[in-house]
Amino acid sequence: MTTPDPLAAMRFAFLTPRVLPKAETLAGRVVVLDIAFAADTGKTSFASVTLPFITALGSRLAAWVDHHDHERHADYAGDARFVLANKAQHGACPEMVTPDLVKRIGPVDTIAVHVDLDGLYAGAKWVLGGIEPYDGADADARAIDTRRGKPGPIAERIDRALRARFRDETLKHRILQYLIARTHAPHHFEEIDTAARLVDPLLEQAQRLSTQFRVDGAVAYLDVKSGAPYDKTELLLLGQQLATVAVVRDSGSISIAADFDSGLDFVRLFDLGGGMPTRVSIPEARRDEVLAKLAQSTAHLARTHHHD
Repeated sequence: MTTPDPLAAMRFAFLTPRVLPKAETLAGRVVVLDIAFAADTGKTSFASVTLPFITALGSRLAAWVDHHDHERHADYAGDARFVLANKAQHGACPEMVTPDLVKRIGPVDTIAVHVDLDGLYAGAKWVLGGIEPYDGADADARAIDTRRGKPGPIAERIDRALRARFRDETLKHRILQYLIARTHAPHHFEEIDTAARLVDPLLEQAQRLSTQFRVDGAVAYLDVKSGAPYDKTELLLLGQQLATVAVVRDSGSISIAADFDSGLDFVRLFDLGGGMPTRVSIPEARRDEVLAKLAQSTAHLARTHHHD
């Protein structure tokens, strides 16, 4: 007897907060997982991106589950379809996908997920009725998304694979199939592992670049001038080993990161309107403003980090 494929009757869509598809391209009832409300950055905003998408989906929106801070969460406090939290409450989205929630929402036709590990794990968990694809999967997703703690070997390889081929939708489907099979699909893991090995040179380049960080107080700053590809997440993490805040300028933007428990809120500090408080990207035209505000807001942290 052939075991039914849970993916066969389920469509997945891969979304990012600032670039949402036309609602009509998503079939039937839709659940949205790990998609932050768009931040007000000048080019995008909640009003221009997120709200039209919600409006266009209308009654077809079955649920929206997310854990990224945003002031417009309050607008949906009375709508049971919206299960919204902030990063301090839930470090990752999969832990918000519970059996009770999946049962309450009922059947859906399309699962729209964020393109990262956190989103894919949440999508797989939804298909599995709110049950982890393997023991510790929720904790792994939290470790990856907060960059705190050490993820297990499965999540580590999946995270690296996604870093190496982050635009590859076929790989994302392979990851979902592997997770929905509760990791009992070695042929899918082989492809994941092959992709993961591609990121090794990028990590090595990040390590080389990290020697160029300039530390001033609680801020480690690096202006990347090399054209060689590197892993930006890894570079920011290496910068955070040197100071409370890591700042990397490259390709017209400034990436800023700090530890999940640093107490810093870059969204508020730079008036971004929404997003992850401790990991943001800002146009490089604001460089002088960024460095001045960071110096002022972290002055009291420099000595603390130095003595840790």
